[in-house]
Amino acid sequence: MTKSPAKAKPQKSNADWWRGAVIYQVYPRSFQDTDGDGIGDLKGVTERLPYIASLGVDAIWLSPFFTSPMADMGYDVSDYCDVDPMFGTLADFDAMMAKAHDLGLKVIIDQVLSHTSDQHPWFKESRTSRDNPKADWFVWAAAKPDGTAPNNWLSVFGGPAWEWDGVRKQYYMHNFLASQPDLNFHNREVQEALLDAVRFWLERGVDGFRLDTVNYYFHDKELRDNPAHMPDSEEAGLDAPDVNPYGMQSHLYDKTQPENIGFLKRFRTLLDQYDGRTSVGEVGDGARSLRTVAAYTAGGDKLHMCYTFDLLGPDFTPNHIRHCVDAFHKSVADGWVCWAFSNHDVHRHVSRFAQNADEREAVAKLAISVLSTLRGSICLYQGEELGLPEAELAFEDLTDPYGIRFWPAFKGRDGCRTPMPWVSTTDHAGFTTAAKPWLRVPAEHAALAVDTQDGKEGSVLEHYRQTLAFRKAHAALTDGDMEFLDLDEDVLAFTRKKGEDRLLFVFNLRGGPQEVKLPQRIAIKELVGMPGLSGSLVDGVVLVEAQDGFCARI
Repeated sequence: MTKSPAKAKPQKSNADWWRGAVIYQVYPRSFQDTDGDGIGDLKGVTERLPYIASLGVDAIWLSPFFTSPMADMGYDVSDYCDVDPMFGTLADFDAMMAKAHDLGLKVIIDQVLSHTSDQHPWFKESRTSRDNPKADWFVWAAAKPDGTAPNNWLSVFGGPAWEWDGVRKQYYMHNFLASQPDLNFHNREVQEALLDAVRFWLERGVDGFRLDTVNYYFHDKELRDNPAHMPDSEEAGLDAPDVNPYGMQSHLYDKTQPENIGFLKRFRTLLDQYDGRTSVGEVGDGARSLRTVAAYTAGGDKLHMCYTFDLLGPDFTPNHIRHCVDAFHKSVADGWVCWAFSNHDVHRHVSRFAQNADEREAVAKLAISVLSTLRGSICLYQGEELGLPEAELAFEDLTDPYGIRFWPAFKGRDGCRTPMPWVSTTDHAGFTTAAKPWLRVPAEHAALAVDTQDGKEGSVLEHYRQTLAFRKAHAALTDGDMEFLDLDEDVLAFTRKKGEDRLLFVFNLRGGPQEVKLPQRIAIKELVGMPGLSGSLVDGVVLVEAQDGFCARI
């Protein structure tokens, strides 16, 4: 441990606060710059916390702010227990934590445990020889007799998952960039060191962790080749765009190994030593994701909740949403899910779901109405509450190694990571006073800045606030039961029930109006005014306009 953790004042809270919570993801690099270097920082997060609290969310999730060479924008960590100077200091983090807690916000931080940066002291020592104290802390393997890599495993970011090291005369494994070597979780010392790092942040008062690539921790000890992906199999490679050969393999051996269960139990045991802490795992496991989520969340002794990529694709249809939600609840009997339409790794959902620019505002409002009524916790990504579309960037503007590698077929993740627009009439929309931010703010984003929507009735921002308040006001939407209705019409219809709070929702995701005949067993007591929905009931038939919805008490 390189630093002593500061003891934080314990937070009084319900241990299950995370169940049904609304989490707001902050990408610190793009949220608010306070020192004029064109890059967001922790002081900027602190400055804008009142805005986040005004949305009515329960927690923030901070993307990585740890010491890093930033080859993968902080997901290549070189010190798990410090803040990168780009973002500030540990004192800045503590101040941010205190302010968040004063505002009633929980704080969840990323933990990137599957791999480090090649600049981490652990890896620097590991690569010096085959017999140093940390020689076995990473995944090293001999070359085949012909000098090629130990097996056929591929990197998510393109090319082989192996990099040759001339000092050790061995290959090391990397699931992502070559500068992100994978830790060897089969080594108990590695697990202990990582749990120590987690404990460091728990002692500082962090309320929870989002575990990056949680199913990538262990690899097959025998280094067996992955089989080819069979196009019609359930082992489909859905974790990378189709321009990436990563999807041509069924990833049976390079991730999602059975030993991971044991480590997650150790992780949970540590969290349970602290009151009111939570965890959410990112599971990228193709069509097997739900099985993996079930294994990782069942029994109450591993992760509190997980999320998958199911709703992060292009489909915004009743059938797709119902299939994803139904499949989760059928597969995961006693686990919990966190739903999201956007995050820092995918194109913004307004651009994915809207057929044209004219539809964006309506789609933005409808999407949060749907998301806020699903059973599970939900996660919002900064800027979606403004209806921001994906930013169009030129190749020379890119910083994302993934996008640079696969351009132009795949443009990467920079388009969803551009700076948050605060003030429409100032340079860079109030994000920074620097001459040039790390990514430019598109003019169409500046036009949607916070100051243009704050307090404006009918704006996407105010719709988010009202919708989240509606969710919080109804116990059924926090953790009530959910049942889909089988109807002839192409609508998303379901009930949410908890005690006497029994609600019916009908959402029309299509571009034209629909008339919906309800089953006889559904008896409507009264219409409920959910913000932004204008559906009506006439002679037992629900009338819903295009991209609209209906809510009633039953």
